[in-house]
Amino acid sequence: MKKKIVILGSTSSIGKSLLNIIKKDKDNFKIELLTANTNYKDLISQAQKFEVKNIVITNPESFEKIKNFCKNKKINLFQNFESLKKILPKKVDYVMSAISGIGGLLPTYKIINRTKLIAIANKEAIVCGWPLIKKELKKNKTKFIPVDSEHFSIFSLLHDKKKNEIEKIYITASGGPFINLPKSKFNKIKLSDALKHPNWRMGKKITIDSATLMNKVFEVIEAKNIFDVDYNKIEILTHPKSYVHTIIKFKNGLSKFLIHEPDMKIPIHNSIYFEENKKIESSPLDFKILNDLSFQKVKKNKFPLVELINKLPRYPSLFETVLITVNDYLVYKFLDKKINFYELINLINKISNLKEFQKFKKIKPRNIKQVYNIRDYVHLKLNTLGI
Repeated sequence: MKKKIVILGSTSSIGKSLLNIIKKDKDNFKIELLTANTNYKDLISQAQKFEVKNIVITNPESFEKIKNFCKNKKINLFQNFESLKKILPKKVDYVMSAISGIGGLLPTYKIINRTKLIAIANKEAIVCGWPLIKKELKKNKTKFIPVDSEHFSIFSLLHDKKKNEIEKIYITASGGPFINLPKSKFNKIKLSDALKHPNWRMGKKITIDSATLMNKVFEVIEAKNIFDVDYNKIEILTHPKSYVHTIIKFKNGLSKFLIHEPDMKIPIHNSIYFEENKKIESSPLDFKILNDLSFQKVKKNKFPLVELINKLPRYPSLFETVLITVNDYLVYKFLDKKINFYELINLINKISNLKEFQKFKKIKPRNIKQVYNIRDYVHLKLNTLGI
């Protein structure tokens, strides 16, 4: 019997990688739903290529552009996620949540009760809404797999281990394009320099987050949420080769680490073939890298944003939504060349420490609407600052 699949954000890099995996094994999968925001051309192409009868496109203009086309091709077109029960009358086998940004939180949350297993690549959903997602997973007995390479590695290494057996989790960071650049030259960094990641091919936004190491701040929050460990048990190590993705030291004296080439197809493949251990085409072990792994503690004077971890509340709060929103806002300012790289780092630090935002550390997220209200509130405040 074919596995029934849904891909939220099918036109993203994660979504496209998953479709490439499915393409090689089409006889074993049936895609029930694909979704996108504005990229209607790719979405239509995917729907036709994989014979998908249901698509969601959330952007109103894009929706209008393909409405007649979908009608003629007998493709069911939807503009939001309110019709999920109609589209998916029974639970599907697997959902990939690959929508980028905080906008992915609502559809991720909503689809949990329509699937047996959900793989989440949407960082913001886990950072901002984990208590809500966790509750929904438990309520619907839906299995969960994290897709970020670091968190998939932790997930894979833990197996039947319990959190009280963990002494330390080390999350690795490539250090981005500026790992060897002196801090004195940070004020001369150009946008084109920041977009040249040495190991990973990613979207512009996440590439900048990698250059500032802000992505590692969010990954620490993810790890703390998913695996229910304290922040003091998680540490970031720079590892320029991006070959080792995590190291776990257990209290029994054993340590484990997981390696794979820096390619997201590996955690994606292993999430959709969960428990099947299906073969994947991959490179042989690179012993040259293994003989020169090179781990170092993060130079916090050079990458000061990692210090934000020490200021985070112990329990999930709305401050994480503040942090995501402030970072998003300023990264796009940098991408638009309205601020430089040095200003980007300083402003994230300065603005997130404002008293009017710090108050959200004491408030736990109660529902999705509340999270989005805080996002909108932060945007409004940032606009009034005139950055």
